[in-house]
This record gives sequence, structure tokens and C-alpha cells, in this order.
Amino acid sequence: MKNQLPAGRPGFEAPVRIAVISDTHAHEPTPRLEAVYATYLMGADAVLHCGDMTGRSAWSYLCQHPNFHAVAGNMDDWAMARDLPPRLSLRLGDLTVGLVHGNGLSGRPLSRAVAESFGPGYDLLCFGHTHHAEHVIYGSTHVVNPGALSRYESTPTLALIHTSPLRVEFVRVAE
Repeated sequence: MKNQLPAGRPGFEAPVRIAVISDTHAHEPTPRLEAVYATYLMGADAVLHCGDMTGRSAWSYLCQHPNFHAVAGNMDDWAMARDLPPRLSLRLGDLTVGLVHGNGLSGRPLSRAVAESFGPGYDLLCFGHTHHAEHVIYGSTHVVNPGALSRYESTPTLALIHTSPLRVEFVRVAE
């Protein structure tokens, strides 16, 4: 399983572009997921999935990216949820990154609960669960929810995070 991966692709020190997705709710690769992979994920230096892939086949498809990291969500099938960590801390180049789905955290807004659950020392925290794109900064920590790629969403979204300096771009994904 790919969760403890090296800091990045050989030949660069820090990721230039991190693609963040969540809540795909796909048991297997869908045409939307394949199009998103080809357009946004394949060329990213790292890909983060914030849970609720729901199926192992979709997870396996995303594992083709050499720097793919994922956490379990509350809607993932039981076997996959058992194999994926509920939260993950990693280094991507010079960034300390935390990844969680967000279910089970108490407090409002959820972005603040995510930040408090990880504590200080993170440059970037990514979460999902709400299906709503969000970017807030608590202290010096950027907290990002990419929204959802689910087929149930009228406006599916993902986040592209550019580093040096860190900035977040939300992308609306066409059908």
C-alpha cells in the first residue's frame, strides 16, 4: 500500500503542485475520475485523497501515481478502510502535511477541528467529508477541503496547491 512514500519525485526538492481530491464515492474508476487523473493528477508532483473513495478498484487506479497518499473515509468499504490510515502526517519537500477525512471530529467549523486535532507544526492540512471546498488559514497553517468529486455533486471540485509561496486554486470539474 502506498502511504509512506518518499518526499517527492527524484529531481526536485519540494513539490511544485499538489493535487488534493476527496469524496470521489466511486467503487471503480469512472469516466470523470479518469478525465480528472489525465488532466490534473497525472502531472502533479503529489496527489492526496482525503477519504471516501469507497472502492478498492478506484483506490488501485489512483495508486498508479508515484506519489499518491490517501486516508480512509467513513464511506469506504470495510476492507479498504481497515487498510488505509484514518489520518496521515508526511513531508512533501519542505512542507509538513496532515491528511484526514474529518468525520468523527467535533467542533465547528470542521476546518478548525481539523487544525486543533493535528496541533501546531503543520504547513498544510487537508480534509474532506463536507463536500464543500474551503481554504482557511489558522496561524501559519493552511487548511484545505478540496470539495468532492462525487457523481452526486452538481459542481464537483478539486484543489491544486502551488508551493513557494503556498497558494490554493479550486478547480470546478466538468461532467
